[in-house]
Amino acid sequence: MTRPRPPLAPGAAGDIPEAPLVGGTPMQKSLDANLRFGFLVHDVSRLRRIVVDRALKPLGITRSQWWVLAFLSRRDGMTQTALAADLDLTKVAIGGLVDRMEAAGFVERRADERDARARRVYLTRAGQRLVATIRENVDAVETDIVNAISDEELDEAGRVLGKIKARLLELVGNEAEGAGDLEG
Repeated sequence: MTRPRPPLAPGAAGDIPEAPLVGGTPMQKSLDANLRFGFLVHDVSRLRRIVVDRALKPLGITRSQWWVLAFLSRRDGMTQTALAADLDLTKVAIGGLVDRMEAAGFVERRADERDARARRVYLTRAGQRLVATIRENVDAVETDIVNAISDEELDEAGRVLGKIKARLLELVGNEAEGAGDLEG
């Protein structure tokens, strides 16, 4: 199904020049186009967060809290250290965040069975119910966000961003182990 596509605003992605061809193969993309692409990805991500934050505000949770819940819904029982790394937070910051979420009844800490120093974080039933509510709200927002994009365009964008992510993970190496497990 193809949905109507709104015209691009000046300076939007459609204005990024394609790499010129030399002998049938593209020359290196210009630095300007690469930078504009990076800023566009950043702006889309930032604006999406703002829209999702607004949709979740009535639930009374912060962005940091819903990110913790999202990661735990994919990998329940993560260590606090793994959560801190995946959320790009310090161990102290994740400790305080988990303290507040535990006090609210959304998560619980348990000692790691194999490493007495490690603490694992698990969703409680209330946390699981909140994740289900969050998913309903976010699904409605995500549907609205991509409404003007055809399925084919969305699939292609996903493939391109997947390739970029794979390359970035190669460049980062083991530092990003497990990062971004929210896909799929």
